Amino acid sequence: MGGGAGRQREMFTATCNGCGGVAEVPFNPRGDKPVYCRDCFQSQRSAPSYR
Repeated sequence: MGGGAGRQREMFTATCNGCGGVAEVPFNPRGDKPVYCRDCFQSQRSAPSYR
């Protein structure tokens, strides 16, 4: 019923693929996808995609 409201989300630490710093993420990184810190993640989202 509560939908998890008010519960603290478990955070995991990983190495950022962008800057090499510490990234805290709300999921357990498996190593098959890149993980970014908050700053690098924002940069990735705002950068144009040339795929």
